[in-house]
Amino acid sequence: MDGYSGKRAAEIVGITYRQLDYWARTDLIRPSLAEAAGSGSRRSYSYRDLLELKVVKNLLDAGIRLEQVREVFEYLQDNLGENVSTANLVVSNGRAVLVRSGEEIIDLLQNGQGVLNVLPLSGVKDELDAAIVEFVPASQRVAPMNAEAI
Repeated sequence: MDGYSGKRAAEIVGITYRQLDYWARTDLIRPSLAEAAGSGSRRSYSYRDLLELKVVKNLLDAGIRLEQVREVFEYLQDNLGENVSTANLVVSNGRAVLVRSGEEIIDLLQNGQGVLNVLPLSGVKDELDAAIVEFVPASQRVAPMNAEAI
């Protein structure tokens, strides 16, 4: 199997196909293996794409608006590169703070106050792996990249 179809990717990540389609069309997360190129063609998502989709879903679930998710995700990609799953995000009423270590806090968004929720991105990989096991037969699974590459 060369990647995950859009339908399968949406199932694994826990979003609707409509959300997945919108995120691809608006350049939030585009499939890295194959993009839809007209009627009858299919998108193909890699394991890393699924990991990024799961991070976006968790940010939305934590109460971050989609416009802000775009900013946060762009920052994560630019500053953490391949290794987004090593960070922790602290979320407070629409405000996200990236915490890489106990001393280093980077303010990503400049509004809101309130109760903080910590969103450890390392757990996203474990959630994704469990969903793949649930939704994809072993013979059709794409081998995940090693932990250092993620």
